[in-house]
Amino acid sequence: MAKPDRFLRAFVLTLGYGFLYVPIACLMLFSFNDSAMMTSWTGFSLRWYHELFSDQALLSAAGLSLQIAALTATAAVALGTWAAYVLVRMGRFRGSGLYVGMLCAPLAMPEVVLGISLLLMFVELGELIGWPAGNGMFTIWVGHVTLCIAYVAVVIQARIRDLDRSLEEAALDLGASPLKVFFVITLPLIAPALMASWLLAFTLSLDDVVIASFLSGPGYTTLPLEVFSRVRLGLKPEINALATLFILIVGLCVIVASKVQWRKEET
Repeated sequence: MAKPDRFLRAFVLTLGYGFLYVPIACLMLFSFNDSAMMTSWTGFSLRWYHELFSDQALLSAAGLSLQIAALTATAAVALGTWAAYVLVRMGRFRGSGLYVGMLCAPLAMPEVVLGISLLLMFVELGELIGWPAGNGMFTIWVGHVTLCIAYVAVVIQARIRDLDRSLEEAALDLGASPLKVFFVITLPLIAPALMASWLLAFTLSLDDVVIASFLSGPGYTTLPLEVFSRVRLGLKPEINALATLFILIVGLCVIVASKVQWRKEET
C-alpha cells in the first residue's frame, strides 16, 4: 500500500507544480526565441533582450514600478507593524471596532472603489489647498500603501500573537522601557514576518493595475499599465524578456532570504 500512496502523492505534486510553473517556463523559453511569433520556435536568440534594453518607455515604466513598490513595502511594513501591535497588545478600547474595520476595509473593498475614493480625495485636496498639483508617483504610492497596510497587519498580527511574552515581561522587569522592549526584543523576534510582509507588499504594489490606473498621471505610467496598453496591439516577445528578468531577480531574492532565515534558525 505504501508504493501506490507514494506514487499518487508524487503524481499529484508533479501535476500541481506543472500547472503552476510550466506556463512560466514556456514564457522564459520563448523570450529567447528568434521569431516575433509567440506560437512558433525558430531558433535561439537574444534579440528581444537587446530590444528590451533599447525600449526606454518600458524601462522607465519598470523603474517607476520598482521605486513605488520598494517605497510602498517599506511604508506599509512600518505602519502595518504598529497597527498589528496595537490590535494584539492594546486589547479592546473605545473605538477599537471602528479601528479594526477601517484597517481591514481594503481587504474586502474592491480596488475600483478604493481607487475612485482616493482619486476624489486628491481632487478635492487639489481644489482646497492646491496640493497635490497632479497625479503622479506620490498619489500612486499613497494608494498602494493604503492597500498593503491591511495585508501587512494581518501577517504581523498572527506572528505577534504567537510570541512568548515572558521575554518582553522579563525585559520590563529589568527596567527597560516599553519602546526599547519593542525595538530590542519584539522586532528581532518578528523579523521573518516583517520580511514576508515586505515581499508581499512589494509584490502587490508591483502587480497593481486598478489603483494605478486611477491615480497615475502624465509621465507616470507603471509597468503593468504599460504592458496592458501594449497587449491591446499584440504581445511582443520583449515582454517575455522583461518578465524573465523579473522572475530571475525575484527568485534570487527569495533564495537569499530563505538561506539567511535558515542560518538564523540554526544558530
